[in-house]
This record gives sequence, C-alpha cells and structure tokens, in this order.
Amino acid sequence: MGRRRKFGRPLHGVVVIDKPAGMTSNDVVQKAKRLFFANKTGHTGALDPLATGVLPLCFGEATKFSQYLLDSDKAYKSTFHLGVSTDTADADGQTLSTRDASALTVVQVRQAMTAYLGDIEQVPPMYSALKKDGQPLYKLAREGIEVEREARPVTILEYELLQFRPGVVAEVDVYIACTKGTYVRTLAEDLGRDLQVGAHVAKLRRVQAGPFSEAQALDLGALEQERGEDRAEALDHHLLPVDAPVAELPRLDLDEHSAFYFSRGQAVINNQVYRLGDEGDKVRVFDANEQFLGVAEITDDGRVAPKRLVQYG
Repeated sequence: MGRRRKFGRPLHGVVVIDKPAGMTSNDVVQKAKRLFFANKTGHTGALDPLATGVLPLCFGEATKFSQYLLDSDKAYKSTFHLGVSTDTADADGQTLSTRDASALTVVQVRQAMTAYLGDIEQVPPMYSALKKDGQPLYKLAREGIEVEREARPVTILEYELLQFRPGVVAEVDVYIACTKGTYVRTLAEDLGRDLQVGAHVAKLRRVQAGPFSEAQALDLGALEQERGEDRAEALDHHLLPVDAPVAELPRLDLDEHSAFYFSRGQAVINNQVYRLGDEGDKVRVFDANEQFLGVAEITDDGRVAPKRLVQYG
C-alpha cells in the first residue's frame, strides 16, 4: 500500500483566533485547518468550551515553538457567580448548592481575593484534562469518581475586581493575569468557599496569551466570509511569522557562512553573543536573507548552538 497523501498545503506561521463559546479548542483547530487548507495545525493551550478569546494556532514549522506559548503567562476577564456552586465549577455544570449571597459587600469580596495574589498552591479541578493513571480526570468525574489531586504551584500576577453586582446571586467581574497551568474555575471555587456561599465561573474570556492579545484575534465567521469560494491563499495575509511565538527572544543575525553550518545543526561562533545574553540564554536566529532559522542557546564558550531548527521544505 502507498502512503496516504497529506491533506493541505505546507503552510508555516501563526494565526490568532477569537475562540467562540460552545466550541472546543480542537473544533477551532479543525475549522482553521480547513479554512487555510493547512497540512499541520495545532493550538497552544486549550480553552474550555464555555470560554472565548485568544487562541493562537500554529501552522507547519511554527508548531515547533508552540511550547513557548504553552509555557507563557495568560490573562483573563471572567464573571463569577457567588451563591451557586456547580460540579464543574462553571456554568456548564450541574448545581451542587445554592446560598443567599445578598449580604456580601464589595469590601469582603476584594479582601478575600487578596489571599490569592502572588505565589499560591492550587488543586486542579476534577473536570480537567489532567490524567491520573493514564485516564483524564474529567472522564473519572463523569463516572462520579473523585481522586486526590496534588496541589500545584502557580502565580497570580494580577487579580483585580472590576465590578461587583450584589444580589441573592452576587456577580463579580474580575481581571486575572497568571502563569501557565492556572485554573480560573478553581479561583472562583476558592473565593466562593472563603466567602462561605459557593461560586462558579459564569463567563470566561482569555484576553492575552503570551505576546498575543485579543486585538489580534480573528473571528472564524469573518474568515469564512473572507475566503468565500476563493482559494485558501486569500487568508494568508493574516499569518504571523513562524518566529511569532518566540518574538520576545533576542534576535541574532548570521552571515551566509555561519548560517549554512547552523542550519545543519552545528554550533557557530558569533561576536554578537556576549551582547545578547549569558550562558544558557536562548536567541532567535536569522540568516542574511532575513529568514528565520530557529532557536539557539548560548553555550559556556560563547557559541550559538541550535536547539530547534526550522525546515521550510
């Protein structure tokens, strides 16, 4: 039997999608893959179906750098409902308890939130994609099985109360900037527990993922309309460069000779190295034609050693 022909074009770059509510992150990947007719696509950190907002997708060689986005800081705007707890800690779940939250004040809420600023330990929710003995926790949760989860260190960089609307079910709008692996649903649950009324996430929008903001995020419906019956190339102008996920790394330009050996996996000497960083620091490497070659690490003897190379074939 011959090899199956690959679907799509060998497209390289990044596109930032504004994920709509109700779709899974994988749904968005598959739709974008069809729209751009790309043969290799991946997201850079899943959002819950309920969530909306910034979802960067990597095409082709850009997927080699998606880990940088997975590891990057994120920012969210969310609405918590205080007074109702659910089994999933969000509005998609079944109600577990209701308590009258009308006595809560904005001062109490703001004070309770301060406990979660900075470095904290967070217990992941059962309804998450984390695995226990190879089984996703959410599958166990659906079977009514709860297992012990280890608390994990995360950092809440900002946790701001934007608006407080009192009531039997009180509503709070919050802004959260945090490190990777933070669960906003757990922040809501913990706040509800501390205020003794229970809580869940009613709305969640990611407004920042690494270097990408919601101002760059594209609507899937608008992309569909723009493409129409035309070829997928009609959308290529939306693509960000392959190095967009690592754009915050210092840039190093190599001459033709050094670029030749670097692109073949060899460490090269360059006199810019000591100006750009120290041993172990990473840099983006370009050739004399402004083409991105990959990410390198500065070695202890001042050379530029390839860590992740790009192959545009």
